[in-house]
Amino acid sequence: MSIALAPAELAWYVTGRFYLSARDGSVADYGYFLHLGGIDGDLFAGRVHESRAHFTFAARPFQARSAHNGALGLGLDPAGEFSLYLQREPVGDFERPDSFAEGECIATFRRVGLVVDTTVAAAVGGEAAKVLTDNVFSARLTRSRGFDFGGRRYDLAAILGRGVTQFGTAAAVPVAVHPPAYSYVFPFTGSALALGA
Repeated sequence: MSIALAPAELAWYVTGRFYLSARDGSVADYGYFLHLGGIDGDLFAGRVHESRAHFTFAARPFQARSAHNGALGLGLDPAGEFSLYLQREPVGDFERPDSFAEGECIATFRRVGLVVDTTVAAAVGGEAAKVLTDNVFSARLTRSRGFDFGGRRYDLAAILGRGVTQFGTAAAVPVAVHPPAYSYVFPFTGSALALGA
């Protein structure tokens, strides 16, 4: 039986990566859950690592626009969808981002509007350098299906209510090694609050 989170109660912690396509410049994000509110039991099959995560997420690719204001670089991400997956046999691999979309789709969310990613530039050793990127967005739960995990029955609609508001922070320095289909890959983390019923 799923227990509902109160409005503004911590819903989840995630970590993942933003992937910029070398082919068409689209962006998508993939990753896994470090914590998922209302779910009892270990979210990992062993150590904490993407390859051991039972709960993952994948976004539908989107086209971002950009703007600048002094030392701030602004990425303008349109409303879009992302889905959550239960991987009973974890297979997540940042070298194969589509692997995070394997398993049972247990929920789909749609961001309610434009997401503004803000990148801060600073002088480091006398040279300009990008330091970090942050963002915040709300997403409505559009689809959910019940699932069994660790001997209990859950439904994210009952746990989260209407959806979440997530606060994210990303490194402004790309990872050194990434799949050749992508121009840049940036790691990030996010924490979300439940919107409640």
